[in-house]
Amino acid sequence: MEGNFLLLFLVLWPMTGGLISYFVGKKDRKIRDYTADFVCLLELATTLYAYKFLGTEFKAAGVCGLGIKFCLDGFRYIYAVIIAFMWAVTTIFSREYLTHHRNRNRYYLYVLMTLGSIMGVFLSGDLYTTFIFFEMMSLFSYIMVVQDETREAQRAAQTYLAIAIIGGLVTLTGLILFYAKTGTLDIDSLSRLKIDKNELYISGVLIFTGFAAKAAIFPSHIWLPTAHTAAPAPSSALLSGLLTKSGLFGIIILSAGVFLHDSIWGFLLLILAIITMTLGAVLAVFSINIKRTLACSSMSQLGFILTGIAMQCFLGQENDLAVRGTILYMVGHSLIKLVLFLCAGVVHMNTHKLNLNDIKGFGRGKKVFMFAFIMGGLGLMGAPLWNGYLGKTLIHESIVEHIHHTAGTLGFMSLSSEKFLFNICEWLFLISGGLTTAYVIKLFVALFIARPSQDMHVKEKYISGINAFLLTFSALLLPLIGMLPYDTGDKISVLGSAFMNAPEHHHFINYFTFANLEGSLISISIGVIVYFLFIKKFLISRENYNYYDKWPAWLNIENFLFRPVIGLILPFIGSLFAKILDLITAGPVTLALSNMSRIKFIKPPEDTDFGFYQDESKNETVGTLLPSSLAYGLMTFAVGLLFVIAFLML
Repeated sequence: MEGNFLLLFLVLWPMTGGLISYFVGKKDRKIRDYTADFVCLLELATTLYAYKFLGTEFKAAGVCGLGIKFCLDGFRYIYAVIIAFMWAVTTIFSREYLTHHRNRNRYYLYVLMTLGSIMGVFLSGDLYTTFIFFEMMSLFSYIMVVQDETREAQRAAQTYLAIAIIGGLVTLTGLILFYAKTGTLDIDSLSRLKIDKNELYISGVLIFTGFAAKAAIFPSHIWLPTAHTAAPAPSSALLSGLLTKSGLFGIIILSAGVFLHDSIWGFLLLILAIITMTLGAVLAVFSINIKRTLACSSMSQLGFILTGIAMQCFLGQENDLAVRGTILYMVGHSLIKLVLFLCAGVVHMNTHKLNLNDIKGFGRGKKVFMFAFIMGGLGLMGAPLWNGYLGKTLIHESIVEHIHHTAGTLGFMSLSSEKFLFNICEWLFLISGGLTTAYVIKLFVALFIARPSQDMHVKEKYISGINAFLLTFSALLLPLIGMLPYDTGDKISVLGSAFMNAPEHHHFINYFTFANLEGSLISISIGVIVYFLFIKKFLISRENYNYYDKWPAWLNIENFLFRPVIGLILPFIGSLFAKILDLITAGPVTLALSNMSRIKFIKPPEDTDFGFYQDESKNETVGTLLPSSLAYGLMTFAVGLLFVIAFLML
């Protein structure tokens, strides 16, 4: 019984704590900050304690109609700990970062609400519960993006919310179709469905769409670079390290459950993964904004992880390497982006700028900052002895394993064509890893080697003691996991592998043989070459070491595709459809009304005091009981939406 209610506590406590901190903040801001810290630290302590209750469930029948269900297994526990740890670090870090920001009361409220929501996602035991908390998380996290309320932040938040809502509606449609076909949304039952998978592809793709949007998978990646850049750095760390993983969580449920060992599904994922990891790395190479570079990097790294999920489908019962690589890459990327985005936060706290030309040389003489950035950079590059190396090596080896043991898993493709496809995949994997090295070197040179800008004035104490400790501690985890792979990485990956229906027998992996080191060394070598022969030669001025922004402004998928479609084409189609329905129904309705008017004892009431209309003959307005404005319309819509949500919850 204790374990059951512990799961509910992990979801509801942060939300309750958010409300408490909000009302405390009305009286005392300093106590509010410490209240938020306490909420996160208690959440972390409770999450660590929950290890005793692995295998427990919580069910609340009838809630939201179908009921909600929470479970705690190895993978869910791993990510619950990662979530609680990262939230505690970023919340404490925010105290200094947000010192001169407005609306901090609102910020802490929604950050803690988002914490409870994402816990609900990762602890969910069925797709219905996943969807409910996924949508709550999307709405609450909107405030994390728009917090600064600059024009850029508002535009980024608008894009983020549009993608989230459209993706959520598509996913809901898929869930309805899926439930109609299977009669269940229980996650543990998905791999045992006795139904032809061909009948589930349409609903599967629809469900995948919403999760892929949150995971920033091409082509729904457009929100990520702008949202990460506009959001406060602590929020960016959470958006990149955790909220994107909630999308991957949904994709894993589909891939390791509904479409377990399905090569057709794996092929779809692999194509999207290759495009995402390559495009993200290219965008990061061209970017001259430190947070945008890290955001595009996240897009690329999510493509690497999706590659691991795809390989699980191809390798069938021998997918142990792909499963463990996926888990370690997810965990590694979360921790790495925590460190690197907090480093970007240190830069912005002191300079209030993010452009590389404005922050050149900031890191000179700052030992704590340099140590943290180097640890994060080496982890991101996948350098041996750092945590990023483990996941990247296992996924690379899963690709190599499939190349050498492929048996024509794709029925629509010949054996030679399939091997050629996976050889291309392997080289794009290595090249994208090389581009990662290239933009990490670019950032390092800009921060620590280039001469500072003349107008840069940084205080001697550039970071508080508590934040220096948090940054150093988080950075130390990266080499600790990488240098002790059997005591850390292997135990983490084995604990979480059952969630992905991995085989019970696990390969022993010698991470430091030359065959395994070779992939990392090739990528690093490619990165060094790209930096010196392309970035330094074409993207950096030789005279003053200024960085050029040479990415074509017109080559922006959001501006030339998504905004016209969402802002112009879809409204036009909707209004056209409504007009057609109006024309179809106008005749019968008019006929019915004319027949009713012939009945003598019925007298239609006159509208004399309601609404807003004009007497065209006199060109004057009559009746103004209700205001007519966009604000009023939005207010009434919001009130109605609140009643709908209350009805669904109760």
